[in-house]
Amino acid sequence: MPADPAVATSDRIYRPVPLLQDKVVVISGVGPGLGTALAVEAAGMGADLVLVSRTERKLERLAEKIRADGRTVLPIPADITDEEQRAGLAERVVAEFGRVDCLINNAFAIPPMDPITGIDLAALRTANETNVFAPLRLSALFADALAASRGSVIMLNSCVSYSSQPEYSGYKLSKGALAHLASSLATELGPRGIRVNSVAPSYVYEDINKAYFDWLAAQAGVTHEDIYREKAAPTDLRRLAGPEEVARATLFLASDLATAVTGQMLTVDCGEFHR
Repeated sequence: MPADPAVATSDRIYRPVPLLQDKVVVISGVGPGLGTALAVEAAGMGADLVLVSRTERKLERLAEKIRADGRTVLPIPADITDEEQRAGLAERVVAEFGRVDCLINNAFAIPPMDPITGIDLAALRTANETNVFAPLRLSALFADALAASRGSVIMLNSCVSYSSQPEYSGYKLSKGALAHLASSLATELGPRGIRVNSVAPSYVYEDINKAYFDWLAAQAGVTHEDIYREKAAPTDLRRLAGPEEVARATLFLASDLATAVTGQMLTVDCGEFHR
């Protein structure tokens, strides 16, 4: 672990390579942390971007930053749980760019953090509108464009599937359904030349988890660094992945280096789980 876990989690010098040159990448759930890292890293690899979230102001700020580096960016504020807005999103992207090379389903809503037998079903259904049904419908709506480009769909999943704490049961249920959705889509869309893969990070060391570690530290009367060490201890590398690292692994699956890879779950966790 770095002496200060707020510094970069990897000491390697990374130089972007044009793996996605002039490809059009659609990213849902572009908020802080991984969503932003996916956008910045994809642009660094040469992609033009469609950025989707509910908050227009945040999208515009990120779009301005990426445009300054010379890439085309289309920010679209949309509620991806609404079918009319999903359909409008797909139509607008195709009209603006004429092609789509990759759809990254990154949006996520936190399900109730309760044991499964007592979980609030209405709240779970609401979360799964974002976590399961939106990726299903977006994948279907973009399928014709992805078939034309022989493109791909990537689902952001989680290593929560490999653990069984009661408080994560709703989270695990959502991500388990998403994994099965990705597998089914890979089989159904494969004959059209569309690849469908998933990425499963463990703890990503970004702002949300940093705040969570602060809360855990306050509850236990220890330091943030103590919590970091505890979470990193089960990993082979003894550290946690940063959002940029997860983004780069994800974008490999969008590139032409992965043209024969489909139906797979890539675990990005510094060696916490061996699958």
